[in-house]
Amino acid sequence: MHHLMSRHNRNAGTPSPRHHSDGQRNGLPTGIWALGLVSLCMDTSSELIHSLLPVFMASVLGASMATIGIIEGVAEATAAITRIFSGVLSDWLGRRKALVVLGYGLSTLTKPIFPLATSIGWVFGARFADRVGKGIRTAPRDALVADLVPARLRGAAYGLRQALDSVGAFLGPMLALLGMLLLADHIQSVLWIAVIPAVIAVLLLIFAVREPERKRKASVNVQKAPIRAAEIRRLPADFWLVVLLGSVFTMARFSEAFLVLRAQSVHLALAYIPLVMVIMNVVYAAVSYPAGLAADRLPRRTLLLTGLAMLILADLVLALATTPLAVFAGVSLWGLHMGITQGLFAKLVADSAPGDLRGTAFGLYNLINGLALLLASALAGLLWDLIGPAATFIAGGGFAVIATLGILFHRRQPQLPAT
Repeated sequence: MHHLMSRHNRNAGTPSPRHHSDGQRNGLPTGIWALGLVSLCMDTSSELIHSLLPVFMASVLGASMATIGIIEGVAEATAAITRIFSGVLSDWLGRRKALVVLGYGLSTLTKPIFPLATSIGWVFGARFADRVGKGIRTAPRDALVADLVPARLRGAAYGLRQALDSVGAFLGPMLALLGMLLLADHIQSVLWIAVIPAVIAVLLLIFAVREPERKRKASVNVQKAPIRAAEIRRLPADFWLVVLLGSVFTMARFSEAFLVLRAQSVHLALAYIPLVMVIMNVVYAAVSYPAGLAADRLPRRTLLLTGLAMLILADLVLALATTPLAVFAGVSLWGLHMGITQGLFAKLVADSAPGDLRGTAFGLYNLINGLALLLASALAGLLWDLIGPAATFIAGGGFAVIATLGILFHRRQPQLPAT
C-alpha cells in the first residue's frame, strides 16, 4: 500500500504525452470543465429520479426492501460489467469520446420510461438500460480525464469533475423537492422533469468536449480481441490492491436508495424525502474538489482512513436514528465520506495503471466494485426485511471497520516503504 501511495511523488512532475494545449498551461483545460458540466447535467437528471424512485417502488408499486436492493444491485452490477468492455474498447480503438456520447445518449433515452412505469418490471427495465448507458460511458470518460491533463493535475481534475457531478446530484433532488411541493406529491409528474437536463448533457458533450489526438499502438492487431489475458497481466500489483480496497469500501457503502428509505422509515413527509439526497450531495460537492487537491499533496493513506472514519460514523448514526434530523446528520457524514474517497480512488487507478491500459484498468475496477455493490445491496435489503433498518447500517459499518483494519495492517508491513 505504501508503495502505491508513494509512487505518485515520483511521477507527479511528468506530463501525459497526450496532453494538449486546450486550456491553461498551468491550470485545468476547458475539456475537463466541459466534462464536469456534462456530469452535472446528467446527475441532475439521474438524482432527481433516484431521490424519488425508492419511495415510488416501495409505496406506489409495493416492492419489498429485498426487491429494491436486488434491483439496485443488479442495475449497478450491469453498469460495472459494461464498463470493462467499454474501457478496453476505448484503449483498443484509441478513441474515447464516441463511447462516452453513446453511454450518455442511452441513459437519456431511458428517462421518460420512469414516469410511465406501471410495474416493477418497467422500473427494472429502465434502470437496467440506464445503467448500461452509465457502464458504457464511465471508464472511457474517466480515462479521457487522465488523457486531458498531466499527471501532476490528475487529483484536481478528478476532484473538479466529481465536484460538478455532485452539484448536479444536489440540484436533482432540489428539483424533485420543488416538484413534489408544486405538483401535490405526484411522483410521476415530477419524474418528467428529469428529461430536460439529460438532453442538455448530451448536447454539451457533443459540442464542447474535444478529444486529444491519441493513436492506437502500431503493434495492435485488429484481428485480435481487444481484451486479452496478456494485457490484463500487465496491470501491476498496485492496481489490484486498489481494486481490493475499493471492493471492501463498496461493501460498506451499499446503494444510496437505502438512505432515502431510512428517511421514510422515521416518518419524514413524502414531499421532503428528496432532502436526503440534497443534504448528502451538498456535502459531497463541497468536499470533492478540496479532497482532490489534497490527494495531489497529502498521503493517500491519511485520506482513506479519514474517509473510512466518516463512513463508520455515518453507519452508526443511521443505525440509531429515530428522527429525520438524525438521518440528515447521518447522510451528511455519508456525503463527507464520498467526497473524500471517490475522486481519490479514481486518481489511484489512473496512477497505478499503464497509460495505454488506463481504460481497461477503470473498466476492471468498476466491474469488480459493481459486483461488490450487487452483493452489498442485496444483503442490505435482506437484512432490512428480516431484522430492520438498523441491521443494514450496522453491517455496513462492520465492513468499513474491516477496511480500516486492512489499511492499518499494511502500514505495519516492513516491505512497504514510508511515504
